[in-house]
Amino acid sequence: MPDVTEVETTDIMEVDVLDKANAVGDNTIIAGYVSSNITDVSILKSSKLPNVDAAWMGCDILFSIKPHTCQTADWPRHKQECPALQRWAEAAKSSAESSSTSSTSPEIPSDAIRCLGACFGRSAKLAQKSKEIDALQSNRTSISKSLDAQNSQLHAHLAHAVDMADYGLHSASDLVDLVSRFTTNTFTVTTPTLTPIGACVSPLVALINHSCDPNASVVFPREPLLQVVALKPIEAGEEVLTSYIDTTLPKHLRQQVLRETYHFICRCSLCAHLPEPVDLRDAMYCTKKCGGLCRLPAEEDPLTRCTRCKSAVKDTDAVLDATRVGDEALKKAERVQFSDPDKARQLTTNLIPILTSVGVVPSAHPLLALSRLHTSLLISKLSELNIEEIRSPQLEQQLGQSVFGSGKTSGEAQEELDNCVRSATRTCTGLSQILPFGHPVRALAVTELGKLLTRRIQSPSPSCPSPVPGLPSSAVAANSAIYPPSGPARLKMAYQTLVRAREELMIGFGGMNEGGEVGKDIRLQIVDIEKELDVWRIRGKEAAEDELKRGKKL
Repeated sequence: MPDVTEVETTDIMEVDVLDKANAVGDNTIIAGYVSSNITDVSILKSSKLPNVDAAWMGCDILFSIKPHTCQTADWPRHKQECPALQRWAEAAKSSAESSSTSSTSPEIPSDAIRCLGACFGRSAKLAQKSKEIDALQSNRTSISKSLDAQNSQLHAHLAHAVDMADYGLHSASDLVDLVSRFTTNTFTVTTPTLTPIGACVSPLVALINHSCDPNASVVFPREPLLQVVALKPIEAGEEVLTSYIDTTLPKHLRQQVLRETYHFICRCSLCAHLPEPVDLRDAMYCTKKCGGLCRLPAEEDPLTRCTRCKSAVKDTDAVLDATRVGDEALKKAERVQFSDPDKARQLTTNLIPILTSVGVVPSAHPLLALSRLHTSLLISKLSELNIEEIRSPQLEQQLGQSVFGSGKTSGEAQEELDNCVRSATRTCTGLSQILPFGHPVRALAVTELGKLLTRRIQSPSPSCPSPVPGLPSSAVAANSAIYPPSGPARLKMAYQTLVRAREELMIGFGGMNEGGEVGKDIRLQIVDIEKELDVWRIRGKEAAEDELKRGKKL
């Protein structure tokens, strides 16, 4: 087993290369374990996240969202990092003042740089791993030498924060080279639900090249397991490819991120040959409503035609304005999603209808990104409501009615839940149009939708109709009067959605793991829903028999 570089609190150890990458039920290519504590999450003190404990042992730079006992245990590590962060913040502040730029909070280094700083604090171990670090890809020659460039400022701040001579660094180029190796090769450590919680380095996994249409993915199906799993059948001798970035972005944004972060121009199959007839990441519906699609107009090339009826989009200015405002709103909402979630929710709520009104498809940017963020914000708000799972009539009698402590009427609370379901449906629709079946992001989105459909706030209302048979899912989602349904129809829809979710989780998080922790939880939930549906069927059959008996008496 190859030994893997130790960084920060996330060591990837015992990495095995497996030879079973083609079967969906056994699609793990590489498996490894993250030793030590991977739940170390620190955030800006100014972020004002909910449930954040007091300043970390008096540190005025970071907050820790870990329990107090964990903060205390982790203080010996952080007290070595803290002075360096203080010096970093001072250097960043001086740089901002000298360049006449304003900053509302001190600059904090990225997770990759903090990982590198942790390695500086373990100089002996760093020296032992020097060969593996030297083998990592460096993009030092591609980094901008401009004094105003972000990379140059980062290196200057880091030089102020550490004494380079203490760690065998004899020049600025040595420092730049080491930083480049780490920032280029670090992986984000996530929870089984893809929530970022740290960073790690694996020289073996770092050897895998990038593609915007990958056949594999790096996931953490359960703590502390890291795996590279196959998303598609991979033939013997075929190259294993993962994506370094968010592949839901259109080509020009993907190229920009790769160029700025990894310093290369992608020439993968997706970038070299755009999907025909149009890339759904950058598309809109035909304004003539013929059922065709058009490429979204761009500032440098506003002319666009329908791929089916060949009609030109006349009011391209309205589309350009909508996408430009949508981009700006997305950036603002992402900045304030934790510090001011109500503001972020207001931005997404206002901009999504504007983009849909000009015909932007659910999978196109920035509508998909806004939809994903909007769904996340709505779900977080649901915690304010007293929501429970859908129950069968038998269990309803045992448990009684819901109690509302949020100050909302049952109707208002139910509408908020249904809005959340509709938003999750729009997100799933967009992701399903551009990501392959079983992609981890898509699998979790379907899982979230299924789980939302199992929730309830008030007793099912017979006045709320079920979906019309044969009605397209997009039309159902667009009509809030009939979607989502209630009662047995809603529970059946939840069951079908969770079954599909588990099938995707088995691919995206590995069949060997049963779809990871999420997949195992969903399997249990599916069993519970099957029992609930059986109760509904029995009660429905009894009601039908009673109705038949009454009819015969009459």
